Amino acid sequence: MKYNLAKDTKLLIAEDQVLAKSHLHYALEQLGFSNMDYVDRPSTAIASLQEREYDAIICSYNLRSDQGGYYLLEQLQSQNALSLTNAFIFTSADTSAEVVHAIIELQPDEFIAKPFSVNELDRRLSRVLSRKAALKNVYRFMDKADHEKALYEVEQFLLQPEHAEHFPLAMKIKGDLLILNERFSDALAFYDAIINVQDFSWAKLGIANCLLALKEFDDAEREILQLAMRPDSELAAYDLLAKLKIQFDAFDDALECTNLACHISPRKVSRHQQAINLARITHNYENQFSSAKQLVRYARDSIHDTPDIYLNAARAGVDFAMTSAPEDMNRIVKQSTSYLQQLKQAHPNASLKDELYVLDARLHYLKDDVAKAQSLLSDFHIDQAQHHSTEALLDRAKALHEVGLKDDSLKIFEALSHRLKKHEGSDDLMSRYITQEQEEKAAISLSPKALNNSAVAEYKRGNLEQSYSTFSQAFRVMPKNPSIALNYLQAIVRARKSREALPADTRQAIKSCRETLESAQLSKEQLSRYETVKSILTNNGK
Repeated sequence: MKYNLAKDTKLLIAEDQVLAKSHLHYALEQLGFSNMDYVDRPSTAIASLQEREYDAIICSYNLRSDQGGYYLLEQLQSQNALSLTNAFIFTSADTSAEVVHAIIELQPDEFIAKPFSVNELDRRLSRVLSRKAALKNVYRFMDKADHEKALYEVEQFLLQPEHAEHFPLAMKIKGDLLILNERFSDALAFYDAIINVQDFSWAKLGIANCLLALKEFDDAEREILQLAMRPDSELAAYDLLAKLKIQFDAFDDALECTNLACHISPRKVSRHQQAINLARITHNYENQFSSAKQLVRYARDSIHDTPDIYLNAARAGVDFAMTSAPEDMNRIVKQSTSYLQQLKQAHPNASLKDELYVLDARLHYLKDDVAKAQSLLSDFHIDQAQHHSTEALLDRAKALHEVGLKDDSLKIFEALSHRLKKHEGSDDLMSRYITQEQEEKAAISLSPKALNNSAVAEYKRGNLEQSYSTFSQAFRVMPKNPSIALNYLQAIVRARKSREALPADTRQAIKSCRETLESAQLSKEQLSRYETVKSILTNNGK
């Protein structure tokens, strides 16, 4: 460590372990650092950063208060409170894959595994501080979002051989800046030139991003699939593949990719939200509830900890219960209502009377108390829609439809549709989901729960045409439900045997039902029924 570099550097150290703090203090003093402040929690670190300027922050990932070091860096980034000229270094004794991926996604300047020697600390800190000093002009323009000037500075930097040790990082920055300036063809040529010299994963990811931006989707998919095979790029590859699949409305595939990314690195809250929206679009209610629960788990005590995350988990649970078998409903409802208790504990002063009334109405509907559900929903007029969040209105629209107030439900969907059109930056997946819900609620008068009950009753009475129609509607809103898929398939087969007229898309309906059943865990009774149906379909050439 150069003496002047250490002497002139102001450090903020966030560490709450006594022995780790003592070891770090000793190591830093040995390296010549003397200007050091210590904090033991993220909130104190933020206060210190507001009061004083630091050149570098050394933070333990495993701080025991709040959400630890992850929360600190995430909050600093969300508030743009950390200049690119400042260094942020994580330390952690936990080097599990989940932690490493979480840290990589936040992109600190360095990650040092504990325990570390004085020499190791010297090597890592020297590298970080020297590159921050060397690239300070580039970083200053990037902080100002002046990407053109930043690009000019980094290109000048790359012409100076004395900076050769920092060239790999400078080249990565150049590629990022070309993309930020929307010079995708130039960026693609630049990344190709890099790959011809050295096979950097960041350059391969850059190529994939450029191909997506240039709408060269087949080439982009080939690049992404190769990246998914590499441990150091699989997470980013799954995110890119989900993005690609969404562009082509392949929402089931996009959900699978997003779930894989969530499994690899579960701390990114926005990814869980994407999984929720994709699960909604694909009518995968179980996945929706699971993702909502994960979102609460990782958002708790962070900048994402708001009343909505608990409300949305409860709402997702009610959606799931509404489409589940009677024997599973009570268990799911119990899990759903637990999030309302967590909400009261986390946000005791939140004013949520209307939102809670709607949830209570939906819970009463699940208990077949329709009159009580309707009374809880009565105190609302469409003119009040502007005062409610999109999620709150969406839940109310669902509740009104469930209790038979279809016209009132559709008025809310119309208000939501107008709201989304006015806000061009609205979440595309949310817009798609609301449009889908609006169309389904307009076409289908019964709730998912009532649909299934009605179809079964019609089927048992031998009313084939009506049971087929009702099961068709039920399968439209619950295509992942194996019981409905099997009942629908049997209704199709029975109608065929009775020579009832069927819509032209019968073959696709049979295919979709079989896909659901082939991927589900069936009971012995269901399996026996399915084998019988398959035998009939085989004999009929289906």
